Amino acid sequence: MKKDLQTLEGRMRDSEEANALQPVSLDLRKTVPWIIFVLFFAVLNETVFVVSTPSIAAELALKPSEVSLVLTSFMIIFGTGSIVYGKLSDMYSLKKMVMIGLLIYGGGSLLGFLAHRYYPAVIAARILQGIGGSAIPTLLMIMITRYFKSRDRGKMFGIVGSTVALSEGMGPVIGGFISERLHWSFLFIIPLFTLLSIPFFLKTLPEEQPRGGKADFIGAVLFVAATALLILYLTDSRWPYLVISLILYGGFAVHIRRVEEPFIELSMLTNGRWVRGLLSAIALFGTMAGLLFMVPQMLSQVHLMTAGAIGWVMFPGAISLVFFGVYGGTLVDRKGYSRVYYIGLALYISSLLLLSILAGAAPWLLSAVLVAAYVGFSFLKTSLATGVSQTLTEQEAGVGMGMLNLVSFLSEAAGMALVGKMLADGVLEIPLIPIITASSAHSYSNLFFSFAIIIALGAVLYFSAFRRSR
Repeated sequence: MKKDLQTLEGRMRDSEEANALQPVSLDLRKTVPWIIFVLFFAVLNETVFVVSTPSIAAELALKPSEVSLVLTSFMIIFGTGSIVYGKLSDMYSLKKMVMIGLLIYGGGSLLGFLAHRYYPAVIAARILQGIGGSAIPTLLMIMITRYFKSRDRGKMFGIVGSTVALSEGMGPVIGGFISERLHWSFLFIIPLFTLLSIPFFLKTLPEEQPRGGKADFIGAVLFVAATALLILYLTDSRWPYLVISLILYGGFAVHIRRVEEPFIELSMLTNGRWVRGLLSAIALFGTMAGLLFMVPQMLSQVHLMTAGAIGWVMFPGAISLVFFGVYGGTLVDRKGYSRVYYIGLALYISSLLLLSILAGAAPWLLSAVLVAAYVGFSFLKTSLATGVSQTLTEQEAGVGMGMLNLVSFLSEAAGMALVGKMLADGVLEIPLIPIITASSAHSYSNLFFSFAIIIALGAVLYFSAFRRSR
C-alpha cells in the first residue's frame, strides 16, 4: 500500500491529547463491523488489479509500460491524498470528508466499469479512485483517535492493521477469480460496496463546525503533477514529460519556501539519519512493487497461466502478511528493530536470488519462494518504520512519518513504471544465468537479480544510519 498504516497510527497518537476534548464516543460493537467493511474494500483496490494486468494489456493492446499505469496512477494519488485528507480533517467536518471520499471513490469505480474499453478512461477512473480511496484509511484512523475511548484505541489500531493485511492478501485471489470467471472490468464494481456504509456514517458521525486553518493545495498539486509526469517519463521516455516535471518540481521548491505550512517541510532534510532511512525505504518499496507487478507478467508470459491461477500462486505469500506482520511487530519489541531488519534482509535478498535462479521453474516452487519474499519484506518494513521514527523528535513525528508514508507510495509507483518500461523495451533479455533455459524468462531473472543488488545498497544506507541502534 503498496500502504503503511503504522505511520498514520503514529500521527494519530501524536494528536491524541488535542482530540481528547471531543465529547463524542462511538459504540464499539456497532462501529467496528462498518470500519472493517469499508477498510477492506478500500485497501482491496490496491492489489486486486495486480494479477489482471496481463488480461488488460492483451485486451487493450497495451505494452507492459502502459498497463503499469493502471496500478501506478492509483498509487501516486493514493499516497499524496492520504496526507491531504489528514490536513483537511483538521479544518473541516470529518463526517463531510468521509462522505466526499466515499462518493468520489464510487464515482471513479462506476466510470471505470462503464468505460473500460477506453484506456484513457480507465486511467482517469483509477485516478478518481485514488482521490476518493485515499480518504478512507486516513479518516478512519482519525475517527478512531477522535471518537473512541483511549482504552479501545490499541485494539482498534490492531483491527485496522489486520484488516489491511487481509485485504492486501485477498486482492490477488479475488482479482484473479473475477477476471477469469467474469471480466477484469468487474473489478471496478467491488469498491461500490463501500457506498453501503454511507447511511451508517451519516447517522453515527457527529456534526462538527469547521475549525479553519490552511492547507497547501498549490504545493500538493505541483508535487503530484511533477511526480505524475516523472512516472510518465519513466513509462514512455518522452523528454517533454521530464522537462515539464523538472520545471514543476522547481516551482514546488520555490513555493514551499514562501508558505507558512508547506506541503513538505524542507527543514527535515537536515536530519541525515532520517534522509538515509527514507532512501532505504525507496529501495525496499520500489523493488517490492516491481516484484508484485512483474510476477503476474512472468507467470502469464513464461508459464502461460490464467489470471485465476496466478492469483492462487501469489496468495500464500500475500496472506502471510496477516500473520507475520503482527509477529514482526512483536519481534521488534522483544529483540529490537535492527535484529529484525537483519532477519528480514536475509530472507528478502535470498528469495530474490532464488527467484532469479528459478524464474522458469514450476509455479508451486515460485509460490513457496514468494512467501519468503513477503515475510522478509514485512520484517524490513516494520523495522525500518520503527528505526525512522527513532530519528524524529515529538514535534517532527507527524511530518516525518507522513513523509515516509508518501515516499513509500511514490516508490511503489516508480518501481512498477520502471519494471514495465524495462520489460517493454527488452533491455535485460540477456542470458546471464546458465540455469535459465527459457528465453522468455531471461528479463525476469535479471530483474530479480537487480532487485537484490538494489536492496543491498539500501541496506548499506540503513546500516550507516542505524548500526548502533537497538
